[in-house]
Amino acid sequence: MALWYLAPLYVMLTTSFKSLDEIRAGNLLALPAGLNFDAWSIAWGSACTGIDCNGVKGYFANSLKMLVPSVLLSTLLGAFNGYVLSMWRFRGSDAFFMALLIGTFLPFQVVILPMAQVLAMLGIEDSTARLVLVHTVYGLQFTTLFFRNYYVTVPGELVKAARIDGAGFFRIFFRILLPISVPTMMVCLIWQTTQIWNDFLFGVVFSAGEAQPMTVALNNLVNTSTGVKQYNVEMAAAIIAALPTLFVYVVGSKYFVRGLTAGAVKG
Repeated sequence: MALWYLAPLYVMLTTSFKSLDEIRAGNLLALPAGLNFDAWSIAWGSACTGIDCNGVKGYFANSLKMLVPSVLLSTLLGAFNGYVLSMWRFRGSDAFFMALLIGTFLPFQVVILPMAQVLAMLGIEDSTARLVLVHTVYGLQFTTLFFRNYYVTVPGELVKAARIDGAGFFRIFFRILLPISVPTMMVCLIWQTTQIWNDFLFGVVFSAGEAQPMTVALNNLVNTSTGVKQYNVEMAAAIIAALPTLFVYVVGSKYFVRGLTAGAVKG
């Protein structure tokens, strides 16, 4: 089964190292005659993504500039929300949590129009700032859910003892709960990184021109109809687009599973 699921990645890698003549004359599963990095160089620096022929490097940087603040903000705010909903319950907190939970089932398409109206009212023109706000708000329901389910497993006596010792609202959060939330924090970081980096719909709707993210550039590169179809360049660009999320999963997969199970059972 592993070989079956790795077969597309194998085809992408081998094709990206072949020349166009070798692709036309050879077999899809055949190994390349040698390691030819020309397609990777073209994809990075000179491939056409529509009318722009400067490769994907600028769009890769756009995705990074969007990704880092979005992931950090949504994770920190989700931790804060989970802390409030689990340790500082207020009137209507259950109804508020239920409403927030419903947001996890809303598809991207449902929130596009409300998001556009809010961005228009706020007057945010910069595409990167728009995408940061959109991804932060959309990811809050997921990160809040993860942290809330984890914090309800923390013994209430720990917070009560901190209150008796004089710790306030923010000190309990930053000095006690946040340091023990590393497994759930890793889940949120991996989840949000994957969701935000791979997003296409928000990127194509709320950004334009050279400010678009990597996924939009990849779509434009593949659908560019001028010139010869360069399958090796397209495969190289697709792998470049997948590298960040692949790296995150390889490095943090054990933390992801550990963090998901950390809040699965109360006791």
